[in-house]
Amino acid sequence: MSAVLDSDKQPLRHVRQSLPHDSAVKHVQGAALYIDDMPEPAGVLHIAVGGSPYARGKLIAVDLERVRAIHGVVAVLTAEDVPGKNDIAPAFADEPLLAEGQVLFHGQPVFAVVAESRDVARRAARLGAMTIVQEKPTVTVEDAHKRNETVLPDYAFRRGDASAAIQRAPHRVADVFRIGGQEHFYLEGQAALAIPGEDGSVHVHSSTQHPTEVQHVCARVLGLPDALVTAEVRRMGGAFGGKESQATQWAALAALAATVTGRPCKIRLDRDDDMAMTGKRHDFRVDWAAGFDDDGRIQGVEMAFLARCGCSADLSQGVVDRTMFHADGSYFLPELVIASRRLKTNTVSNTAFRGFGGPQGMLAMERIVDAIAWRLNRDPLDVRKANLYGPERDLTPYGMTVEDHDVGSAILDELERTSDYRARRAEIEAFNATSPILKRGIALTPVKFGISFTLSQLNQAGALVHVYSDGSVHLNHGGTEMGQGLYQKVAQVAAEEFGVGLDRLRITATTTDKVPNTSPTAASSGSDLNGMAAMIAARQIRDRLAAFAAEHFGVEASHVAFRDDCVFAGNQSVSFAELAKRAHAARIHLSAAGHYKTPKLHWDRPNGTGRPFFYFAYGAACSEVVLDTLTGENRVTRVDILHDVGRSLNPALDIGQIEGGFVQGMGWLTTEELVYDPHGRLRTHAPSTYKIPVASDVPADFRVALFPGENREETIYRSKAVGEPPLMLAISVFAALADALHGLSPGRPVPLDAPATPEAILKAVQALSTAG
Repeated sequence: MSAVLDSDKQPLRHVRQSLPHDSAVKHVQGAALYIDDMPEPAGVLHIAVGGSPYARGKLIAVDLERVRAIHGVVAVLTAEDVPGKNDIAPAFADEPLLAEGQVLFHGQPVFAVVAESRDVARRAARLGAMTIVQEKPTVTVEDAHKRNETVLPDYAFRRGDASAAIQRAPHRVADVFRIGGQEHFYLEGQAALAIPGEDGSVHVHSSTQHPTEVQHVCARVLGLPDALVTAEVRRMGGAFGGKESQATQWAALAALAATVTGRPCKIRLDRDDDMAMTGKRHDFRVDWAAGFDDDGRIQGVEMAFLARCGCSADLSQGVVDRTMFHADGSYFLPELVIASRRLKTNTVSNTAFRGFGGPQGMLAMERIVDAIAWRLNRDPLDVRKANLYGPERDLTPYGMTVEDHDVGSAILDELERTSDYRARRAEIEAFNATSPILKRGIALTPVKFGISFTLSQLNQAGALVHVYSDGSVHLNHGGTEMGQGLYQKVAQVAAEEFGVGLDRLRITATTTDKVPNTSPTAASSGSDLNGMAAMIAARQIRDRLAAFAAEHFGVEASHVAFRDDCVFAGNQSVSFAELAKRAHAARIHLSAAGHYKTPKLHWDRPNGTGRPFFYFAYGAACSEVVLDTLTGENRVTRVDILHDVGRSLNPALDIGQIEGGFVQGMGWLTTEELVYDPHGRLRTHAPSTYKIPVASDVPADFRVALFPGENREETIYRSKAVGEPPLMLAISVFAALADALHGLSPGRPVPLDAPATPEAILKAVQALSTAG
């Protein structure tokens, strides 16, 4: 192989540089094209969906005569019109494209109207008449738990005898903790455009994180081989997990309509419909008990996670598994039971959301640590530090050794110092002693998040690289761009490998006819997987060019270097463009496909042991809050974050991810509340009733720093994933609010579930104030 750029010997010119997002200018100008912005093909039709008015029942008949009578309606589709399988489930064949025989949640798509305009389609969709024999819906976790209704079997991790360890511990505490769900609220709603082609083929433009899944599902529904379906996505206006499996239904409807009508068909959901018809973050009830010593060190713990999964399995196996993987937080648990139930309810199927179940597990453990601190009247940070992973305390509940636990400890210690935590806590205690109405709180919490898909087959990626004879480079890979800057990072990698400027690179839309069998852009793995695949492809071409240059200039291949848009061969040099031209003339192949698979992974799910993660990403956050005990209103006044991203590929993008992830997590834990009525109807289905954070909620004093260091595993330029871990830094906000409330009645547990809305805080204030 030719000489490889060594970051310790040669300066990097593109990687590890703070460069803007590749579409930043287009975003500001409004010139970035999303699916609804694409020029509509001639003859395009529009789709609207008719949803079930009930959450559960037998679907006896659907009368669509009035729908078909509307001028401009071209077709009305039901389950009977599906030529292949009426199934859009990602794994367990339990979710129909259009309801058939029964309805399982309020708003479930029953039929689709295809019309000349969107307005006509929407108006006609309201006229469908459904005959449904209503049944009592299962709505809450408690309902499903009592009825023993599940979408998948129960599952647990065990080590030692947790019950006995709890009983013999000097101190014990137990409680029930409820964790709410969260709406993705991506700025661009679900959308798809399908264009029929020759020989029954169809080209689907989908706002999806998983083009290959869209390809598979559309082919399944249409009864076609995958090769006749192409799925393409250039960018999404946000996704956060909500377009991993959930985008397939709308893509499949568009593909079905295009196949039936022979014309291009497009669907775009309104915000209300999007919120009602697509899944959320899983909400949980956590029943727990812990035994601990005088220092707060945990001796044994039992945790039972009861998850509301919705009407089908969707991705709940992996989501709840990851909840269990992260139920240890950053702490060693000597004896434990971590159990889970995946409960079936008559609500839309919950799905992937940034963190993929990990935040819920981590939040539950931090709640336990706080409860221990309250019982012992100790600073929660001291209890956290007493339980951290360390030497001879480095084995996770699932049998993976935490080899770099020193990184997590170092981050926590450093942030304790730089945030001036101890002095601020003393100041807050003094303030609270003299302030009867306003109460302040502070918390410093760690994050340890495993990086990799827990389904091993997904830990792979492909890339396709072409070098043209003028020296320009065409790059395509299996990752999708949803605003996180993946395209920019992968472009930086390719530019570094070839030693050319970014202006020479062109990344084109992710499409299944260029790079096949893609994995979803999820699990924080986009840069790790696709960056490595692009690097492998680029190095194949670079090695061919180096060998050609060595022969051409009469030097050893090891003496050929690529930098500054030039190729240096000994004491001679030539522009990269000129070398590409000469290589092409010499019939050197200037195209390559790269494939990467993550090493070291193995997971035995039946026995609950193995190494499901390639490495851990660490971080810590110190948050300070103030709340009003008369209204429950609260504000985050200061946040200090120290986060581990290894050797960052692009520090500016990574800091943006940290800030955005933190604020999104803060919304989940403070303002975003999903409310279902007893009939299974989502009542918070619009911005008027569902409150995401706004600009004024961002902490006025917001300090973010990157922890210096590199990934000890061989990742792309020794970087670490940054997409999901920052969201869990916001657990510090919830803990700080609980800390402020705890001062009202020291020694007592704080009756606060998540989210800590003003109403929830006010109820907690009243409970603590009236308790004996």
